[in-house]
Amino acid sequence: MPNAVEVVKKAAVEAVEAGKPVNLLFGEVISASPLKIQVDQKAIYTEKMLVLTRNVTDFEVDMTVSHRTVVISHGHPVVDTYTGGGSATPVDHNHPIKGRKKFKVHNALVVGDWVVLARMQKGKKFVVLDRIKANPALKGEWL
Repeated sequence: MPNAVEVVKKAAVEAVEAGKPVNLLFGEVISASPLKIQVDQKAIYTEKMLVLTRNVTDFEVDMTVSHRTVVISHGHPVVDTYTGGGSATPVDHNHPIKGRKKFKVHNALVVGDWVVLARMQKGKKFVVLDRIKANPALKGEWL
């Protein structure tokens, strides 16, 4: 006969499973603006129902860089009060890019992207976790 601790552990595990606190499902982006994700023939989730992770949004990131532009032939404006200015003669050269720079990562969802979503407790909101490889056979499948 199992002891009381084992019985309580088993009951707790079963209660969590019965409540289904998190389910994963797959869907396809059918509209980018406003965002709509279809998970089966009848279920289409809209922006109000979706929580987006950074994996599926545009975002900016600070990076430290130290490189040079490609070599091209071009001139630069010359500011000279004596001659009135003008342009320097075009010459092949490049420019350094150094320091901390801000870059935009274009990662927003587009029509046709396949995603994996996690249903939050009570099933009212869905977290869009990431893109996945397109697989129409998965649409609407729950894990």
